[in-house]
Amino acid sequence: MAARLAGKVAVVTGGGSGIGAAVARLLAREGCHVVVAGRREDLVRAVADEVGGMAFAADVTVDAEVAGLFDACDGRFGRLDVLVNNAGYGGGGLIAAEEMDFAAWDRTFAVNVRGPMFCIARAIPLLRRQGGTIVNVASIAGLKPNRLQIPYGASKAALVNLTKSVADEVGAYGIRVNAICPGAVDTDLYRGNAGRRVAATAGTIDDDKRRIASSAALDRLTAAEEVASGVLFLASAASGSMTGTHMVMDAGKF
Repeated sequence: MAARLAGKVAVVTGGGSGIGAAVARLLAREGCHVVVAGRREDLVRAVADEVGGMAFAADVTVDAEVAGLFDACDGRFGRLDVLVNNAGYGGGGLIAAEEMDFAAWDRTFAVNVRGPMFCIARAIPLLRRQGGTIVNVASIAGLKPNRLQIPYGASKAALVNLTKSVADEVGAYGIRVNAICPGAVDTDLYRGNAGRRVAATAGTIDDDKRRIASSAALDRLTAAEEVASGVLFLASAASGSMTGTHMVMDAGKF
C-alpha cells in the first residue's frame, strides 16, 4: 500500500515522548518528513534520529521559539503540510476550586492553549501555500471533566473550542483543523497525574490504571500508538471532508 503522507512535511510538538513520539514514528512510516519539536533537546533528537527527521528544541509557550521552529521547517523543507499540536501539561495536580493554584492554572493554559495558538498562527502562512491539516491533541477531560482537575479539563475544552473557531476561519485556504480527544494513555503525563491521585490513598499507579480501565467499555486504557493512528487519519486524505470537529478515543467511557 502506498504511503499515505509521502513527501509531506509535519511538525509534531511534544514529540520527544509518549503520544508525540508515537505520532512522529507513524507519520514517518507513512512517508512524511517529520520535524520533532519539544523542550528537551535530548529527547526530541533521539526520536528524530530514530525516524530520520529533524529535531528542534522549542518551548511552545515562547512565541520567539515557536517562530524559530517554523522558520527552521520552512528553511529545511520549503513547505508544511501537517501540524500536530501535542505538547501538553497535566495541570499541576488535584486541587479544589476554592484552593485553586493560579500559578498552575496559568502554566496549564500557557502550554495547552496559548502554545497551540502560537503554533497555529505561525503555521498558517506555510499551510496556506498548498493547503494542509492541523491536529490538536486535546483530551476526553475537555468533554467530560475530572473532579479536582479544573485547569486541565478547562484548558482542553478551550482547545476543542479553539479548533472549531480556527477551522471556520481557514477552511477557505484548504486547511482542515480537527482535534482528537484521548482517554487515559500510559504516558509520562498520565503517570504524573496518577501519582498525585494515589498519593493520598497509599495506592499505586497500577491501582489507578485498573480503576480507570474498569470505567471503560473496553476495560483498558488507550495506547499511544492508537492515538497516533487517529492523528494519521485526521492528517491524511482519508478524513478529507472533516474539519472543525473532534474525535474521541477513550476505550468507551459513557
